[in-house]
Amino acid sequence: MTEDLTVVIASPLEAEYVARIAAVPGVRVLHDPALIPSPTYVADHKGVHPALDDEQLARWRGMLAEADVLWDFDWQDANHLADHAPKLRWVQATSSGVGQVLVRFGITETPAYTITTAAGVHAVPLAEFALTGILHVVKGLPMLRRLQAERTWQRYTTRQVQGLHTVVVGLGTVGRESVRLLAAAGLEVTAVGRDGRSYDVPGATRVIGMSQLDELLPATDALVLCCPLTDETRGLMDEQRFGLLQHGAALVNIARGGVVDEPAMLAALESGRLGGAALDVFAAEPLPTDSPLWARDDVLVSPHSASTVDQENGRILEIFLDNLERFRSGREMRNVYDPARGY
Repeated sequence: MTEDLTVVIASPLEAEYVARIAAVPGVRVLHDPALIPSPTYVADHKGVHPALDDEQLARWRGMLAEADVLWDFDWQDANHLADHAPKLRWVQATSSGVGQVLVRFGITETPAYTITTAAGVHAVPLAEFALTGILHVVKGLPMLRRLQAERTWQRYTTRQVQGLHTVVVGLGTVGRESVRLLAAAGLEVTAVGRDGRSYDVPGATRVIGMSQLDELLPATDALVLCCPLTDETRGLMDEQRFGLLQHGAALVNIARGGVVDEPAMLAALESGRLGGAALDVFAAEPLPTDSPLWARDDVLVSPHSASTVDQENGRILEIFLDNLERFRSGREMRNVYDPARGY
């Protein structure tokens, strides 16, 4: 007989999904929307934080004290989660790359509870953004918008996307889906993974290790970054590597802001080494209002939202429900966070 579990909902979640969790036999759900952030858009996991009075804070802490399982981290005081939730055994995160989330929360040591991520949920929308970003640069959309604003009728020539050489760095679920979609659109795709690993990447013309990246850059028409932020990838695209890129190449960053040296990227845009960039992530978020990236028509700025679609919470819920069954039966869970890898 499986044990009873208390699940506490710690971030915005639609009532229909809360009800599906509560319908699982042997599961008690604690959910009070007044005690957690209010969403500002569909699948908003951060929301607007409530100002809890003493009574509300005591109720929230009381819920945490009963939690065996959390849907998302404690929004109110995540760095003391182990103290406030002493029974906690598992957290289902709502993001894929939780390594930097844990750093932000001050959780620097391996916690006693299991963390599972939302890996795989965001692959399709992020791959679609990668294709959008390449089309944005290669098909000259900034120029078209400029001419339209000027009411100027001017014939022009752009490049053909089909056959362009694209390099996708990072071969998790987002990277593999990006390779598949870009290849389906007719691009020639080289996939770059970790050295010493073997990968099955449908659509890739070839698969190589990170140590060979520099050899590819001079013949790269578009570079798509999908890798996690680790010690190995921090500052991956620096001044030297931007200097190796084929002149006029497109850059898409759907990884993390720290993977790119932003001053070096700006210099590459100024020189024309980069023909344009589509960026969903930045070194500082929100992107500061004085950042020169805002004013560049050769840069597409997305506020870290390329992964967010209206079906997102439903897809995370499917992972959670599957893992709930695995957790209760003692089987291996999906998407378990590995502190050694950082994802």
